[in-house]
Amino acid sequence: MRMSVLENIVLPRFLYLLGLIMILVIPGKTQIQLSLQDAIRIGLEKNYQILIAEKDVKIAQNNNAWGLAGRYPIVSLGLRQNNRYDNQASSTSPGERSEILTNSISPFVNLNWTLFDGFAVNISKNKLELLESFTEGNAAVVVENTIQSIILAYYKVLLEEEKLAVLEDVKSLSADRYDYEMMKKEIGSSVTYDVLQAKNAFLNDSTNYLLQELNLKNALLNLHLLLADDANTNYQLTDTFYFEAPQYQLDNLQEKMLSDNKNLQNQYINLEILQKEVSYQKSALYPSLSLNAGADHYNTRTEIMNLSTGFSNSYDAYANLSLSFNLSNGGNVRRAIQNAQLEEKIGELGIAELEQSLFNRLVNFYELYRIRKQLYDVSEVNLESARLNLDISNEKFRRGAINSFNYRDVQLIYLNAAIGRLEAIYNMIDSHTELLRITGSIISEY
Repeated sequence: MRMSVLENIVLPRFLYLLGLIMILVIPGKTQIQLSLQDAIRIGLEKNYQILIAEKDVKIAQNNNAWGLAGRYPIVSLGLRQNNRYDNQASSTSPGERSEILTNSISPFVNLNWTLFDGFAVNISKNKLELLESFTEGNAAVVVENTIQSIILAYYKVLLEEEKLAVLEDVKSLSADRYDYEMMKKEIGSSVTYDVLQAKNAFLNDSTNYLLQELNLKNALLNLHLLLADDANTNYQLTDTFYFEAPQYQLDNLQEKMLSDNKNLQNQYINLEILQKEVSYQKSALYPSLSLNAGADHYNTRTEIMNLSTGFSNSYDAYANLSLSFNLSNGGNVRRAIQNAQLEEKIGELGIAELEQSLFNRLVNFYELYRIRKQLYDVSEVNLESARLNLDISNEKFRRGAINSFNYRDVQLIYLNAAIGRLEAIYNMIDSHTELLRITGSIISEY
């Protein structure tokens, strides 16, 4: 009788046992314990976007130098070499011509130094400092986004694992029900219709289970991508799929957002850069004073054909000041100042728009977080009720008090309740991490 039951199951139990034996016999990949903190640490060390952001910060740090701003003089060291051939009429012997070959070599050193240019050097240095801070702020945004993505990806894997466990329980119940109907059919107390209903339920649950395995693999691949890790690395996640929802006040969240949000802080820095640009353009209204100094050493060899060769050398040194003032250049200076001032106004409007946008998003996610907390509380009660109903219905089904349709409905209610509770937990985590990111607290929290 038992062999008849197994033969009628499309996915025979012995295949499961065979797969289990193969897993035990064939050496598998070593599992690596991975906590959420470990995942964040690995991601911060290896994530490609963070590595790129670090290089951008390094470039900004290299550029933040007085030399690039124009504080220091430009010193050139060089060597000039000239060769000249002349064929000219003789001044003492008419009709005769002289051939003269001249070779000269002159090493030199030259210094160009802008002594004053309307404070443009100091303004440029301040802009470079602000650009470094702006780049660091962008890197911080990348870090925040990466941390949030890793947290959600980590809990997504846990969510899919929990869903898989629920579907395995439901599939096991369906298999037991199918076995039970087959045994009843063998003794003549069950009809083919009931057996087919049990078989279809089992096959449907088996299909859902296989699809959920695929969802779990995809979630793991996404986590590996964020960690910039080999997809063949076998991680075992050690954190539990649980979330203790803290209480928040909207006023406190708004205050933290205005003071700590990285995007908003970057816009403040960008506004300072635009203000410095206005000052930089205004520096063109001032005169410019520059120094040009240097020294030359000339060595010359002169050879007059059929005569003796002569040598000469000389030394030169010079230091010259140059004062220039731009009286008119077609209004380009005034135009550049006006454009810089308009860019500053645009920056101010951008900050106002970003503050309003962030506040609206904060309110939306705050309300969503509160609602999702309530939905989680409801899902807990719903699951407890569905589990109790499933246990009672299982006993009633075996006693014949309810039919297979009623029992299947109870199974589906339990499945939906269990999945709903798991998704409610994940949704709370999603809203919570978004609140932390908007308020600039996600780095300090994790």
